Amino acid sequence: MLKSRLFALLLALAPAAAFAAGNVKLQDAPIDLSDRASLQRGAGLFMNYCSACHSLQYMRYSRLADDLGLSHEMVEEFLVKGDAKIGDLMKTGLDKGDGQAWFGKAPPDLSTTARGKIGQEDWIYTFLKSFYVDETRPMGWNNTVLAGASMPNVLWELQGIQRKTEDGFVIQEHERGRLSPAEYERAIVDLTAFLTYVGEPARLKRESMGAWVVLFFAFFTLLAWLLKKEYWRDVH
Repeated sequence: MLKSRLFALLLALAPAAAFAAGNVKLQDAPIDLSDRASLQRGAGLFMNYCSACHSLQYMRYSRLADDLGLSHEMVEEFLVKGDAKIGDLMKTGLDKGDGQAWFGKAPPDLSTTARGKIGQEDWIYTFLKSFYVDETRPMGWNNTVLAGASMPNVLWELQGIQRKTEDGFVIQEHERGRLSPAEYERAIVDLTAFLTYVGEPARLKRESMGAWVVLFFAFFTLLAWLLKKEYWRDVH
């Protein structure tokens, strides 16, 4: 079952295939997992724009609340959808059969999208910024990172209607979204940071402890050197 889930995820996102086929130059994702406010905003964006189709089946609402410094009451009021409880896994209410019928394949779970490959957060960040109108596609959208993606640009109301040109992307003045380019950039950074956190929640604690671990080893090295010096004093 695990293999089938991973296979479904690769079919939908398949960054390695995208790299090989399109030689896509990824942009560096300027995320900061120590920025709780960014992760909180990203969680809100995911629940408002992504959770209708995509689940986070390995993450519980309660774990998210504790990690991101949110009260359980706040999460229940603003993030929990439908009949879900604070201790439940973050699953979507979309039926797989409906997803298959509407999109050509059931939208994958995104719990581990940002985990397992170096630079995966860069792929997510660039992918989310690379949707453009393509009237030849069934959903009316395409993506330069993953050509032929069956996913529509669910953030178009925020970004605006982006069109592809030989020089890059263009959003006409009358097709602009609710957010300015700078605000939309911030939103994509927040969403990428949140998905990166979800892929490895322990990373928050691991990275915060990193400096202390380095200091410990530095102190231990000094102590070992002094001990060695003391032992060898009698030998000499």
